[in-house]
Amino acid sequence: MPRTVRIGIGGPIGCGKTELIEKLVPKLTALGYKVGILSNDVYSKEDARRMAVRLGEKVIDKDLIVGIETGLCPHTAVRDDPSMNVNAADQLEKEHPELDLILIESGGDNVTLTFSPRLADFFIYMIDVASGDKTIRKGGLGILKADLLIVNKIDLAPYVATTIPDSTTKTANLDLMREDAEKMRPDKPTIFLSLKEETGIDEVVDIIREKALFR
Repeated sequence: MPRTVRIGIGGPIGCGKTELIEKLVPKLTALGYKVGILSNDVYSKEDARRMAVRLGEKVIDKDLIVGIETGLCPHTAVRDDPSMNVNAADQLEKEHPELDLILIESGGDNVTLTFSPRLADFFIYMIDVASGDKTIRKGGLGILKADLLIVNKIDLAPYVATTIPDSTTKTANLDLMREDAEKMRPDKPTIFLSLKEETGIDEVVDIIREKALFR
């Protein structure tokens, strides 16, 4: 039997990875998908505990939410030597063969983050507008290689200064970020959203279904 589809979700600390999962899982389960979660952190299992409270039993069983305390650099545990995560995913799948997909949240990391193909079949990289409208054009493996790039917190754009000195606007330029995404990722999707305002999440679900679950 083919293994459960595994979707890696990476990005810097605070960009919204955990909240993304908390918004994705209810929508995916409402569509009939059985979802498991692996949540990586370096020194704690705090994100897994948070999701167990917010999702456990009401949306998915708490046994389907596994925290992994890596004790090492975040991208090492999902890219360089993903054996800890591979073993956890294998065990979760063995205990719950009904699963359709496993969401694997990396610890907070930088733009060099990618997921090993041994671990993830589909890779989502996430940033937020608060990091500035220069982030996409600066590139990096996460920006360039991700199957889906998500730009979160677009509601904060009016409060973030633009990085273009001669710009006529003084706030983060979302149009510029969209242009940069098209240049840097011409054949791959990018979604701009606000998890706080719950906009754009349905687009993420559609891409996951089309690109990851239906292929």
